[in-house]
Amino acid sequence: MVLKGYWPSLAWSLIILLLIGLPGDVFPEITTFWDWLSPDKVVHLIIFGTLSFLILFGYRHQYSGNNKQKLVWIAVIITILYGALTEILQYYIFIGRSGNLYDAFADGMGALMGWWMFALVFKKLKSKTV
Repeated sequence: MVLKGYWPSLAWSLIILLLIGLPGDVFPEITTFWDWLSPDKVVHLIIFGTLSFLILFGYRHQYSGNNKQKLVWIAVIITILYGALTEILQYYIFIGRSGNLYDAFADGMGALMGWWMFALVFKKLKSKTV
């Protein structure tokens, strides 16, 4: 099955969707750039970093040779687009939520962080198996 290696990232995507659909009064409101390092932004970094890592984990058997860079960018772009989609859903669809450009930026930074963590983890694993 083609999606076999991707079920963790698909499951995590659904968890993210459920979390961002929760009523807005459950979470603190962040309105300025100076609140950037607030717990809300850290949560965005972590959840979208995890998503990016899991997508790359699904790619791990294809993650070599000529397609390595292409797969990295595909995973990062998918994560960034999903982050943007969640912010659009919060702005237009979910009740009591508001989309936020700073959150979308944190989502994108999380996508890059997930790629970085993946590279670190699998570089260490690769060096231990040699």
